[in-house]
Amino acid sequence: MIRPIAASLALGLAVPSAPLAAQVPPAESAVPAPLEAAAEGVVAVLREERPAREVFAPSFLAAVSETQLRAMMQQMTRQFGALHGLENVASTGTGAGVIALRFDRAIARGPVRLDPDGRVTGLLLNQFDPIDDGADKIVADLAALPGRISVYYALLDDQVDPILAIDADAQYAIGSTFKLYVLSALARQVVRGERSWDEVVRLDRRSLPSGISQDWPEGSPVTLQTLATLMISLSDNTATDQLIAVVGRDAIAEELRASGHSAPDITLPFLTTLELFGLKGDLQHGLAYAAAGEDEQARLIDAFSTEIAGDPERIIKPTFTRPTAIDTLEWFASGRDLASLMRRIVALDDPTARRIMAIDPALPEGRRQDWRYVGYKGGSEPGVLNLTWLLQDQEGEWRILTLSWNNPDAPLDAGALEPIAQRILALP
Repeated sequence: MIRPIAASLALGLAVPSAPLAAQVPPAESAVPAPLEAAAEGVVAVLREERPAREVFAPSFLAAVSETQLRAMMQQMTRQFGALHGLENVASTGTGAGVIALRFDRAIARGPVRLDPDGRVTGLLLNQFDPIDDGADKIVADLAALPGRISVYYALLDDQVDPILAIDADAQYAIGSTFKLYVLSALARQVVRGERSWDEVVRLDRRSLPSGISQDWPEGSPVTLQTLATLMISLSDNTATDQLIAVVGRDAIAEELRASGHSAPDITLPFLTTLELFGLKGDLQHGLAYAAAGEDEQARLIDAFSTEIAGDPERIIKPTFTRPTAIDTLEWFASGRDLASLMRRIVALDDPTARRIMAIDPALPEGRRQDWRYVGYKGGSEPGVLNLTWLLQDQEGEWRILTLSWNNPDAPLDAGALEPIAQRILALP
């Protein structure tokens, strides 16, 4: 729960024996025969014309089965149409290259790696260049997804009409994207001189993963900038809860209100990740909290916070196999709410918050080159997915792309949304 979304998501078929970093091949690189044969083999496997074991190494198939390959292929054809074949392949070094596959409505490309026998050990299709695409086709593909979908793609100048807006004023569960409010509140305290990025605190909170700091020793000294970096780039829940304790629940609530959030009461009181885990793990308790009035909620969460004392062993841990109270126990925002928050982050004279957001931009290298700046935060749990980018184009204009997808009835096919985001970014 509450973990960031990688740019490749489920469409990335990645079991590399070495990093699959290359996105742009060197100019005029020769294509070795084994690489070309492997690329053609990938196409044949995806078309179910050859068994996967003839093309993919055992290490790959141990992690991504032939059944999973078929499912991923079905996902791509649903979104991009039929696979026509290999568009091109280029070498990027010994046993490595970039492959491009032509579908009806997109070119899918990404790095591939081979073992000494010419079998594929890594494949990451993570860039999708649309062919004959447009907003109407994107809207139709989004409408075909189950549940509710919101999209807001616009200049941060709210006097200009958005490029694409779907249900952009409605409130959606956003998962870990709420951590941007914590980041913004902290950055504002730094600007006011109340805190500093290099201020050291000692860990006295713990939450459940995602993240790494839950495994660090009690009392470990750590700077606020390190906590913020973990919170955004790794969606570290323990770092988040530590920052909420330092910045203050009331200060973060004030930041949410000051940002122009259109329905603050449904997110406030501002929950820590451990509190949300605990409320969803003990759902009877959680639903009673959700149904209470504002004053009673404040009393209940103060009592619960004191009871659990930042210790995951004091809560009933949720299973999160299916959506759990995502309409009532969550952090919420609309697309336009998140745009208002991004305006506040862009307005900060101190660039540290934006630099933290840019550590994991969640776009493939080829797509990042279209922008002067890319920052990102996402969030997910069963039934909830949010992808939010802060972007600056080559002319210096700031933009936001945020997509929220909620379905209280079933888990989401998370890999279906990220390629649509790339298509939206390609809109003129």
